[in-house]
Amino acid sequence: MKMIAASARVHPLAVVEDGAVVGENVVVGPFCYVGPKVVLNDDVELLQHAVVTGRTVIGRGCRFFPNSVVGGDPQSLHHDGAETTLTVGEKCTFREGVTVNTGTTDGGGKTVIGSNNLFLANSHVAHDCILGDHIVMSNNVMLAGHVIVEDRVILGGGSAVHQFTRIGRQAFIGGLSAVSYDVIPYGMLNGNPGLLSGLNVVGMSRAGIEKATIHEVRRAYKQIFEGEGSIRANAAAIRDDYAGSEPVMQILDFIAAESDRALSSPHRGSKG
Repeated sequence: MKMIAASARVHPLAVVEDGAVVGENVVVGPFCYVGPKVVLNDDVELLQHAVVTGRTVIGRGCRFFPNSVVGGDPQSLHHDGAETTLTVGEKCTFREGVTVNTGTTDGGGKTVIGSNNLFLANSHVAHDCILGDHIVMSNNVMLAGHVIVEDRVILGGGSAVHQFTRIGRQAFIGGLSAVSYDVIPYGMLNGNPGLLSGLNVVGMSRAGIEKATIHEVRRAYKQIFEGEGSIRANAAAIRDDYAGSEPVMQILDFIAAESDRALSSPHRGSKG
């Protein structure tokens, strides 16, 4: 049995399966499809030909443009067909042709997307990805499975991210870049293979980070990536010197965390 709020508007040419939950002021346009295990919270809008399927929960105020397909099965040879999930936060926009998959059984079983994210045309979020808030994925960006993208990251058009890679908060990924290794918070990465090309200073300034703090981060960046030791050894050596700098500590904590991937650096290869 469908649960459709009285204020929802479902076009007669749309299909909303029995079992779906449709909240207040939801709009479902013509030729849309809403699966039987989907929850559309209040103020969600599906424009024509949008598809939301799978065991998927969509947060308040999200918008889906034509030919977006969200909640489809994972594209993984290892998935055993068991029911997995997708959860999307509030006020996300999925432009034309965007695809987002649910999780896999052996990958934790869930794909999670935060709030206020913008997915431009034909971008893709694969199974078991975890995304934060205020992220911009430009046209044709591809995230492989198990990728973690922290808050306020911007990914330029056509960039591709290797499976199990982490991208730290407020990093900037240049267009057509190949992200094969973890990218530190506030880092800028460009090229194929992708190399760090400095810090996302413009983004830091726009976020209200003071100039003095940005200079601290720059100094720490040089010590980490230009020091004589390995990246991780250099980062550990300066920890006490930057205990009062939140952005630097975010970088150091990111480097110290366990990961399946090496760290991106300004140099080809990795110092580790």
